[in-house]
Amino acid sequence: MSGFLSGRSARLTGRRLATILILCAVACAAVAALAALVGVATGPGGPRVLAALLVGAALAAAGAALQALLRNPLAEPFTLGISSGASLAAVLAIRLGIEGAFGFAGIGGAALVGALATLVVVWRLARIGRHLPPATLVLAGITMSMFCSSASTLIQATSDFTEVNHMLMWMLGSMETVRLIAVGYAALPIAAALIVLIAHARELNALAAGPEVAASLGVTVGRTQTVVFGVSALLVGAAIAVAGPIGFIGLIVPHALRALLGADHRLLLPASIFGGATVLVVFDTLARTIVPLHHLPTGAVTAVLGVPFFVVILVGQKQRAALWGRE
Repeated sequence: MSGFLSGRSARLTGRRLATILILCAVACAAVAALAALVGVATGPGGPRVLAALLVGAALAAAGAALQALLRNPLAEPFTLGISSGASLAAVLAIRLGIEGAFGFAGIGGAALVGALATLVVVWRLARIGRHLPPATLVLAGITMSMFCSSASTLIQATSDFTEVNHMLMWMLGSMETVRLIAVGYAALPIAAALIVLIAHARELNALAAGPEVAASLGVTVGRTQTVVFGVSALLVGAAIAVAGPIGFIGLIVPHALRALLGADHRLLLPASIFGGATVLVVFDTLARTIVPLHHLPTGAVTAVLGVPFFVVILVGQKQRAALWGRE
């Protein structure tokens, strides 16, 4: 057990790691190539697929990191209020006409700032001295999520029809109006954040067993928590800036992969990156093809298809603890 926590477990060999990641990469590339050929006449094609790959990777990686940090397989960006904060900032930007002044960068920048600001508030509310109890953090996140959702509703109530329509379409989460320039702007911070998370895989292994255990293994708990939370907020904010709020990717993908591959984050994090990218490309392809001549919001499709999938995982696993504790 101690070998796993310190990241030195022999169970995960370099050969096994490379084999699984190559398979994940090949599957992701195949899905992306096929998706770009489906429904091209009725959709933006390539840029849309690139956006789905980027957003899916960011959300799944953030979900995997937050689940380890909070020792809760149900933790994800929406649970902690990060997504709601980003959405509130974007809605406010639309209401104030920032998009008209700065274009897409106005809403994208507002969403990123909103995600980071919400994280700071949740962090301050949940922290007790030098400790950050997971239960308190989740409660603070849910509280902020409810506040941000209510504030977004109030802003819509004071907006005109055009603004409300724009807000609603954006809050549903969609790749419909994605722009290649937006993907380019978001790619660098997302790539940097993913590298930082992977570099902290061993620390996440230790933190998954609790802060006391992590500290006994030499992990600087406070610093690692700050870095992981900050990087996760950056991933979520950048992803929302591209496509709006997309739910369940950060919950389902790491949860399912943990059941299949184990809880070692040296493997789980990169696998989640490829898995999240693949799953969101599939869901987005369904969103633009499942109903002829209609493009459904990607966020709505992930929710409708994600909930039953999550229920199947829970019901099909006889020992639910194995989803979290398997090595």
